[in-house]
Amino acid sequence: MEEMFKCAFAKHWIKKEPELAQGTDVSRSYRAAFLRVKECIDGLFAADAEIELDPAALQFIDHQLEAIDFEHARADVFGEIYETFAGPGDKANEGQFFTPAVAVDLLVDFVRPKPGTLVCDPAGGAGGFLIATARHWDALGTSSATIAKGLFAVEKDAYLARIMRGRLALFLDTTPRVVCGDSLAGVTNESNEFSFPKCDVVLTNPPFGSKIVAANYQTLSKYDLAKKWVRTEEGGFSTAGGLNSPSPQILFLELCLRILKPGGILGAILPESLVSSKSYHYVVHYLRERADILAVVGMPEALFKTSGKSGTHTKTVALVAQRKPHPHRTKAVFFAEAKWCGHDSRARKVPLNDIPLIREHYEGFRSGRPCQHGPRGVSVPPDRVGLNLAPRAFEFNAEVEAEQIKATHEVVRIRDLVQEGVITVSTGDEVGKLAYGTGDIPFIRTSDISTWEIKVDPKHKVSEQIFEKYRQSQDVRPRDILLVRDGTYLIGTCAIVSEQDIPMLYQSHIYKIRVVDVKKLDPYLFLAAISSPFVQRQIKSFCVSQDIIDSLGDKLYEIQIAVPKSKKRRDEIAHMVEEVITTRVQAREKAREAVAKIMAS
Repeated sequence: MEEMFKCAFAKHWIKKEPELAQGTDVSRSYRAAFLRVKECIDGLFAADAEIELDPAALQFIDHQLEAIDFEHARADVFGEIYETFAGPGDKANEGQFFTPAVAVDLLVDFVRPKPGTLVCDPAGGAGGFLIATARHWDALGTSSATIAKGLFAVEKDAYLARIMRGRLALFLDTTPRVVCGDSLAGVTNESNEFSFPKCDVVLTNPPFGSKIVAANYQTLSKYDLAKKWVRTEEGGFSTAGGLNSPSPQILFLELCLRILKPGGILGAILPESLVSSKSYHYVVHYLRERADILAVVGMPEALFKTSGKSGTHTKTVALVAQRKPHPHRTKAVFFAEAKWCGHDSRARKVPLNDIPLIREHYEGFRSGRPCQHGPRGVSVPPDRVGLNLAPRAFEFNAEVEAEQIKATHEVVRIRDLVQEGVITVSTGDEVGKLAYGTGDIPFIRTSDISTWEIKVDPKHKVSEQIFEKYRQSQDVRPRDILLVRDGTYLIGTCAIVSEQDIPMLYQSHIYKIRVVDVKKLDPYLFLAAISSPFVQRQIKSFCVSQDIIDSLGDKLYEIQIAVPKSKKRRDEIAHMVEEVITTRVQAREKAREAVAKIMAS
């Protein structure tokens, strides 16, 4: 790793000062450039340090580095080197996922820090946000001395802090303030206390991950969000005494708000679950009490998969907020959802990137132009913004559409259907992987449900004994409807149980909905209704992230179902659906019969 950093800095300096290149002699070029790096960036490398690789190795590395545009790479090149050699598993356990350039640039463009202000990153990593800010100011003609004065960062990892100082010095020819220490505790790695200056802008990607120990008791006691929070009768939250063990990103969020000046801007990459999950509503409440939300952009799950060998699939958002009080009251909030960011989950470059279009729409929003571009940018009135800040929750307004169709359709919430005894809702169980393949009774998982059909995977059938354990509690009957509630892409997928599907068990990630009063609601009509775009768009908007999977959760009961007022039309639709289901089941059974006859004597 040390040799790779030497080479990366040397290559960067050769591009900075091309006269250092020694013709075709790569080895001499690198050694000359490395000497220049040591002269210009004090403390980055030891005075007696040398590049220890042989000429053949340097030739190979130079060929690889030549293909990298250090200024515009999709990934943080220095972060990738560190992550690769330090071990992606170890870094993941520390919550170190280096922010891809596409996300860094998006936040810098959204926030647009002004030269002469103070920009801070309390979880600096390899310095991505400060480098992007420095480039932004440099493009505006700001002097290196002014840029350096306006940057401040803290990084706990000594090696990363050193690399960050070097990268910034490489760009500015001077070194901004970079503290090596624990931001949450306010203590340097040498056990000296330090304080954050009051900042105009905070740009950061706090460490996140369930395996990270956020802080000790003494540190936790300093933070409001480390306390236990409970809902009040008025619908807000209050502390209930005692401490929790919160994930580090929660404490970092509070820290960011603390170090901002009134009117200061926060731009942060956060797990979507932190701003959408019911268990974190107290965090969003705390945030909104102290800041106005300006923008939230949902990022693709592939965002952090920049190398194909590391990173995380955690769903994240780019959040921009302004600390109260500030002179300009926010009249609306910008929400957008990016499906693509220029690469896929295997780090392969793809020609799809929603970020530039979202940036363009935000520019229009900021200028006061109407913004109704669906997933790629929508302006939402403050009274619609609650404690779920997931952008997909604002792509579709069911109340508006329900009002538009009320003349021809009856619209009712699933909660009302349950309370009136028209339907019942229940969930399944997890039998455990050891039960798979122990018998002939189907165990239905989310992947077995597809466009109204149940497709049994033989590998997951269970024994009669296991079936009997759950038979009474699950009680699956013909015309029960199975609806996927948890997952990534399958939430909202549904199927209806036929006579031929029984006996069966189903997993806990699936809702079982039974129409009890068939006089009021036909099961086949209900299947068509919950498959309609009106309902499926609600399902998408209600889903909340649980980091790497999504969940509909109890929001099922908030969904509005629309069916035609015309009895003739309702009967026609129910008959069509029943006919489709019957035909499919018959075709499936004939296929099974044909296969069975192959081996018949």
